[in-house]
Amino acid sequence: MTSADLLVDAFGRIEENVHGAVAGLTPEELAARLDPGANSIAWLIWHLTRVQDDHVADVAGTEQVWTTGGWARRFDLPFDDAATGYGDGPDEVAALDGVTAELLLGYYDAVHERTVDYVGGLTDADLPRVVDTRWDPPVTLGVRLISVVDDDIQHSGQAAFVRGVLLRRR
Repeated sequence: MTSADLLVDAFGRIEENVHGAVAGLTPEELAARLDPGANSIAWLIWHLTRVQDDHVADVAGTEQVWTTGGWARRFDLPFDDAATGYGDGPDEVAALDGVTAELLLGYYDAVHERTVDYVGGLTDADLPRVVDTRWDPPVTLGVRLISVVDDDIQHSGQAAFVRGVLLRRR
């Protein structure tokens, strides 16, 4: 197994988690929050997808699916196209109210496809390339991709938790 195979597998597991957290939920369930300051499933999935799209496009030297695929227009959120949800509060979370599972999964699937295409072509020699010098030590491609995997796993797990609570309340 190569590093590329491991990354493809990791992102494939995230895909299963995302679909499992979202599938079959209504827009109201996707927007539900366990308390007024909590994140909704819709926001969690949108945010993890935006971060993945932003970070993978950056290291791949491509444009984001968010803009090139017309997703920013379809979501029609009151944010700058560069927004990824980092630092968002309750008002920004509420902006995702009304989003459908189909819209969330459509955007996620487009980003997932782009991600897997990119990471599937990497070699071990690609991973030490420095992609961000703003940190000490500088961030390599391998570290950046693992950071995305970690962020996605955490947020998809949070979404699955919220889903479980909501389904028990039905």
